[in-house]
Amino acid sequence: MYFEKVNIAELMQQSGVGFGTSGARGLASDMTDRVCYAYTAAFLDWLRESGLLPADKRVAIAGDFRSSTPRIMAAVGMAVHDAGLVPLNCGFIPTPAVALYGLKHGIPAIMVTGSHIPDDRNGIKFYKPAGEILKDDEQAMTARCISLPLGIFNAALSPRPLPDTNQAAQQDYIRRYIDFLPGDCLKGKRIGVYQHSTVVRDIMAEVFKALGAEVTCLSRSEQFIPVDTEAIRGEDIKLAKDWSREHGFDCIVSADGDGDRPLVSDEHGNWLRGDVAGILTARYLQAEHIATPVSCNSAVEKCGWFEHVERTRIGSPFVIAAMQKIHAADAAGIVAYEANGGFLTGDDIVLDGRTLTALPTRDALIVPLAILLLAAESDTTIAGLLTSLPQRFTASDRIKDFPTELSKARLAALNGGNETENIRAAQALLGEKFGKVVGVDTTDGIRMSFESDEVVHLRPSGNAPELRCYTEAASESRAVEINEVCLVLLAGWRSAA
Repeated sequence: MYFEKVNIAELMQQSGVGFGTSGARGLASDMTDRVCYAYTAAFLDWLRESGLLPADKRVAIAGDFRSSTPRIMAAVGMAVHDAGLVPLNCGFIPTPAVALYGLKHGIPAIMVTGSHIPDDRNGIKFYKPAGEILKDDEQAMTARCISLPLGIFNAALSPRPLPDTNQAAQQDYIRRYIDFLPGDCLKGKRIGVYQHSTVVRDIMAEVFKALGAEVTCLSRSEQFIPVDTEAIRGEDIKLAKDWSREHGFDCIVSADGDGDRPLVSDEHGNWLRGDVAGILTARYLQAEHIATPVSCNSAVEKCGWFEHVERTRIGSPFVIAAMQKIHAADAAGIVAYEANGGFLTGDDIVLDGRTLTALPTRDALIVPLAILLLAAESDTTIAGLLTSLPQRFTASDRIKDFPTELSKARLAALNGGNETENIRAAQALLGEKFGKVVGVDTTDGIRMSFESDEVVHLRPSGNAPELRCYTEAASESRAVEINEVCLVLLAGWRSAA
């Protein structure tokens, strides 16, 4: 057999399939079998060089429900087989489920998913035996030059089929929650599971039923629906309120496509913001140390519930790195969450003699479970829990189809390299609309704080050609109003380009 040498960094440029904050992503049409095979081969080659391949040679593979996923899983599986390893087909299960299985057995894991982005796009997430790859790992992968079998991609790839689905990863994930929480702890609760096309839909229903809840499954779809937990669609907002009025739910639960970012409603069908849900989840788990991105609600500091809050750049690799830093200082009770609601545990959590093992990757399922149980412990509802927090409200939205390079150029113009210049640029941009700028944080994008205690944060998406806007204010209506004003400005940037 003949081989061709492929430089991964060059292939990224040629294909347009690059690494963002959560693995490699791109148009499904650009994620050809050759590209997906090559990226997987580079990952495995790097693991081999680093001495991280397991003795039993297994690599866990899973995927979401988008239309291109089975093809990409097959290409990934072929690369695993050709590397002399054993592909383990975990089927269509959530990202945290395959990650948990890899951690438990000390084997690499690969998840094919584009998360919340549209069906015409997809992605691949890579996990070392010890967990999610971080930015240094990613750079080591993309710097590689690998050998690909010549000719097998000249026509449509006919890969060896993946083996039959192994149900162990799914069952381990379900048992994680049933074993940790008291039996029948949700007895008497009425839960709606908005199933749409999330890969965690049946698992959610099974876990809530096993814990005693009365479960109603809602709006299952065989077509992929791109649910973004940071920019909830208007139809999903209306659906939740209508369902709550009709059924009298205590809570409606759902997640994004790969089941690592939750949607959780109160008893009125109002979706909780992901960062607020994260605070309540951390409270139930009795966390002491929190890692969370700079974009998240400041109520986490203002509530006074936690010993330490570490602010990071946006993206799970950065919050994971922060958890590792905290852990290295011999701290315990370490968790993290993101604005999208994904919740991570940096060490084992023990409550009432039951252990929730560490899962340092985004998870959706722990969030509604913890919030419902915290409400029960507090003898209140989810809406009642929200009143116990400092009243800080956030909103977020994005301008779609906003070229990443244009986003970077526009925001670079606001970063003068020092605090004085940054404040001056921010004042010129938004001072007339929102008042005096008192601070600018450039940890990730441009986060502008005003004398009114309001906040505007702009950054390019790490996963798609979008420019995101996050806002914070003392009322929900004001946070939304500020966001809408900013979106008009950002749309003008795109139009003027």
